[in-house]
Amino acid sequence: MWYVVQVRTGMEEEIITQCRKVIPSSILERCFLPYYEMKKKYQGEWHKEKKVLFPGYVFMITDDINSLYMELKRVIGLTKLIGTGEEIIPLGQEDICFLMKFGNEEQIVEMSQGLILDGKIIITEGPLKGQEGIIKKIDRHKRKAYLSIPMFGRMLDAQVGLEIVEKR
Repeated sequence: MWYVVQVRTGMEEEIITQCRKVIPSSILERCFLPYYEMKKKYQGEWHKEKKVLFPGYVFMITDDINSLYMELKRVIGLTKLIGTGEEIIPLGQEDICFLMKFGNEEQIVEMSQGLILDGKIIITEGPLKGQEGIIKKIDRHKRKAYLSIPMFGRMLDAQVGLEIVEKR
């Protein structure tokens, strides 16, 4: 089962390092962060960079949530497991499928490409293809798309890399 742990924003990498050190692999199968690729211009050239897709959240895969919950008490900087009050709820199959389709096995959302045709965004390639409905706005200058994604039973704001190659 996949679970989501809320952490202090900016501490995601540190939490993953701690989890891998303190929690046995028999309890924690995998601990990861979804990332997205974006392009940033400096020194006169465009460079690809990797950024955290959901700041403040760490994803964990386990079959033994009770043991994981006990082990997580030894990790410094955790806020809470996502759930409903007393109950810790795993991610639904729909959320898992979306994450796997969007970020593949590596959980890195690659740059998408698209065009604007009569004011309408059309994604021609990349993970945003067919997902135009979740795009709230785009920033052509920064080559980013701002999204509203249904995740954990709520709407999460996120951003991913998007290059608009043509406007007609």
